[in-house]
Amino acid sequence: MSNVLIINGHQYYPFSEGKLNSTLVDKAASHLAGKGHNTRIVTMSEELDVEKELENHQWADIVIFQSPINWMGVSWSFKKYMDEVYTAGMGGALCNGDGRHQDSPKENYGRGGTLTETKYMMSLTFNAPEESFNDPTEFFEGKSVDDLLFPMHMNFKFFGMKPMETFSCFDVMKNADVENDFKRFEAHLNKHF
Repeated sequence: MSNVLIINGHQYYPFSEGKLNSTLVDKAASHLAGKGHNTRIVTMSEELDVEKELENHQWADIVIFQSPINWMGVSWSFKKYMDEVYTAGMGGALCNGDGRHQDSPKENYGRGGTLTETKYMMSLTFNAPEESFNDPTEFFEGKSVDDLLFPMHMNFKFFGMKPMETFSCFDVMKNADVENDFKRFEAHLNKHF
């Protein structure tokens, strides 16, 4: 069985308390434990221990990043997590620098990752309706969820991690369909675990 690190990237806002993201984290942990996987959960409200977080990433076979998307990206608290943990990991825990060497400084950028046996899955919640993606006439001009989260994919790729299929809940503030989202999430987990 696998070791699964679940990161809850939610940042509390008065209009978004994080109940959906927290429930998805709980459902993932329960589902995975029921299948014999080991899990560890990290939330942005916890005090950050950089060395422990580096160890968590080295321990994990799979990292699930659960987060709302705020202003077209991750929360400021997860950005802070990345700035502190992922920067510290550049000394070998997550990657060996940026992958380049002095003898050929133009080659292999982004190829120094040490987590080449680790996979990651993003599970995201959006205020935006699903229809606003993948349609050139809508707000995201034909771009997909993965296009919008391209920087996150590149962050994980920088460490050598391999992507799993992204899961998304849409329209969670104005037209939520939470029970159906939970069913889809369980099916998504069953497909990948």
